[in-house]
Amino acid sequence: MESIELIRGNLKKSREMALARIEEMRDHALVFPTPRGGAHTLWMLGHLAYIEGLVIHQFMLGQANPLAEWEEPFDGADVSADPAIYPDFDEVLKTCRSMRGQTIALIDSLVEADLDRESVQCPAGHEETFGTYRHCLQFVADHWYMHRGQLADARRAAGIDRMWM
Repeated sequence: MESIELIRGNLKKSREMALARIEEMRDHALVFPTPRGGAHTLWMLGHLAYIEGLVIHQFMLGQANPLAEWEEPFDGADVSADPAIYPDFDEVLKTCRSMRGQTIALIDSLVEADLDRESVQCPAGHEETFGTYRHCLQFVADHWYMHRGQLADARRAAGIDRMWM
């Protein structure tokens, strides 16, 4: 198997696993995962979309992040419980799905050798994480997997049963 197939599969599986957990939290989107706060589901959903734009569009392709205006609410210094600072849950979900769809369409247009292309705007000192297309595409897949633990805690705090796989 070529690594492009593995990355493509990880992009699709991480989307399915994360969004299955997120969609059940629609009515509990602002429930914090711990008594001391943390990343609630709405924040995670917007964060996943924002970071996808940052890594793929900005770092990898050298374009503007299409979700740059989401930086403060979804990647700022703290996670707020104020629903007024966030777009509507369904809007954020739609945008998140669209961002991942764009990433999958992009990888579907590439061949294995393209994965070794240098990222256009890799932040200095982060070449091991964002230096090539391969690094960036795998990072965004891994990023969604990484947040599954926080989603599990938010679900538990909301009284929603654990999901397996």
